[in-house]
Amino acid sequence: MSVMADFGIDVDPGEVGLDPQRLGRIDTHFRRYVDDGKLPGFQVMVSRHGRVAHFSSYGLADVEGGRAVEPDTIFRIYSMSKPVTSVATMMLYEQGAFELTDPISRWLPEFASPRVYTGGTATKTATVPATEPIRVWHLLTHTAGLTYGFHHTHVTDEIYRNAGFEFGSPREYDLAGCVAAWAALPLAFQPGSEWLYSVATDVLGRFVEVVSGQPLDEFFRTQIFEPLGMTDTAFCVDADQQHRLAALYATGPALPPMVRYDKLGDTVRSAPRFLSGGGGLASTTRDYTRFTWMLLRGGVLDGARLLSPRTIRYMTRNHLPGNADLQSFGRPINAEVRTDGVGFGLGFAVVLDPAANRVIASDGEFNWGGLASTAFWIDPHEDLTVVFMTQLMPSSTYTLRPQLRQLVYQSLID
Repeated sequence: MSVMADFGIDVDPGEVGLDPQRLGRIDTHFRRYVDDGKLPGFQVMVSRHGRVAHFSSYGLADVEGGRAVEPDTIFRIYSMSKPVTSVATMMLYEQGAFELTDPISRWLPEFASPRVYTGGTATKTATVPATEPIRVWHLLTHTAGLTYGFHHTHVTDEIYRNAGFEFGSPREYDLAGCVAAWAALPLAFQPGSEWLYSVATDVLGRFVEVVSGQPLDEFFRTQIFEPLGMTDTAFCVDADQQHRLAALYATGPALPPMVRYDKLGDTVRSAPRFLSGGGGLASTTRDYTRFTWMLLRGGVLDGARLLSPRTIRYMTRNHLPGNADLQSFGRPINAEVRTDGVGFGLGFAVVLDPAANRVIASDGEFNWGGLASTAFWIDPHEDLTVVFMTQLMPSSTYTLRPQLRQLVYQSLID
C-alpha cells in the first residue's frame, strides 16, 4: 500500500477559497474504501480559478503486482468518453456541417426506417414504424430510443444482449458494423418521447467519422487531444506506456468486493476494431482535467479554441422537453446518483435543482462519470472542476459521486 501524496498542486488552496484541512477530508474518507478492500486505489484533482488546489493519490493501480497509483497512472474512463464525442460533434456543428434537427439517416442510411418495440419477447417482438426520424439532437440527448444491453430493465436490453452487445461488441464488428447492427434492432420508444442512457453516443462517433471524413481516433487526436495537450488520452495504451495502466476490477452480488477483470480490462492494450466514442478511451487525471478546463473557460485552453462560449452554454443547459428532470422524463437505470433535479444537455447531465437532488451543488453544474467509477463535474458558478479516478465496475457499486460532492463543497469557504 502506498502512502498518500500530493502532486502537481500549483496554488495554496486558501488563495482560491478552499480550506486545506477540509480538503484533507476527501482523502481521509476515500482512503477507508481502499483500506477496507472496496477500491484498489483512487486519484482526485480539485481545481479552482484554473489552478490545481488538491491532487492526491492513494492505494494501488495493480493490487496483485503491488504497483501504486502514481501521478501519471492511466485509467479507463469509459463513459467519460461521451463528452469528448459530444464536443467533436458540436465542433462540426459550428462548421455548418449539419443542423441539430437533421435526420441522421442523411449520413447513416441504415437508420432510414427505424422501428419501435411495442410488445412481445426478445425472440418474438412486435414493432411499429417510428413516427419521426432519429435526429442529431436525439443522439446528443439520449432521447433516440436506443439502449444498452447491460441495463437489464427492458426487453430491448435483452435484444441487444442477444445480438452480442452488453459490455463492448462482437469481435468482428468495427464502429460502422456496430452502428448497422443497432439500426436493425427495435427502439425502446418513439424518438424524442423519453430519455434512456444508450449507445447513442457511439452512433454519434460514427456520425463524426462520416461527416468529417476522418476515423474517430484521428479526429480526436488531431482536433481535440493535441490542441489541448492531452498526451495520454487515446483508444489504446501504447505498449511502452502500459506499465502506467491501472488494472480493472469488478464486483457484483455473488462476487468478492474486488475481482480482477483482465478479460475486459486488457482490451485497451491493443488497437480496437470498434472505436467507441461512448466508452472506449483511456486517460489520466491531468489530461481529463485539461478537458474540463477547456469547457469551463468557454471552449478554449492555452490559446486553442475548440468551441465558442455560446455553444458551451447551449450544450450545458437542460434540453429535456418542458425543462423536465431525468426522474420524470427518463427510464430507470441502475446508477449511484439520484436523478431528481437533474436534467440533460448535449452530452452532459445538468443540475437544475440541488435541493431536489439532495446533495450540495450549484445550479448549472454539469457532469458525467464512467463504468469503472470514474467521475467529473464542472461548476461554472464556483469556477470549479473536479476529476476522480479509480477502476472498479460497475459504477453503481458505491455512492462515490455524491460523497465526493459533499467533501469538495464543504471545503469551499469564500
